[in-house]
Amino acid sequence: MIQVKVEKAHAKYKKVAILGHALYDDYGKDIVCAAASSIVTTTVNGILALDKGSLSYMISKKGMTINIKNEDSTTQILIGNMVSLLKELETNYPANIEVK
Repeated sequence: MIQVKVEKAHAKYKKVAILGHALYDDYGKDIVCAAASSIVTTTVNGILALDKGSLSYMISKKGMTINIKNEDSTTQILIGNMVSLLKELETNYPANIEVK
């Protein structure tokens, strides 16, 4: 199962960790992992295209951790949209992704 852990402080996103594998299908065929990866990658790339200092991220074998450095409205809206899309994915595939 993919576990998404969202950290907020004072109503602002501070950190998002995406860990694990959906186990919906074999590696390379897993539509839930593909969807989650697309959502996160598109969001991170979009934010970095606007402001390279807005966030930092670390990728490991376990997953990805995003540290939000900028509290500007654009970054916060885009991260919020990413979390919303991941929650929608959770609604459709509750056995494969959990957003906390």
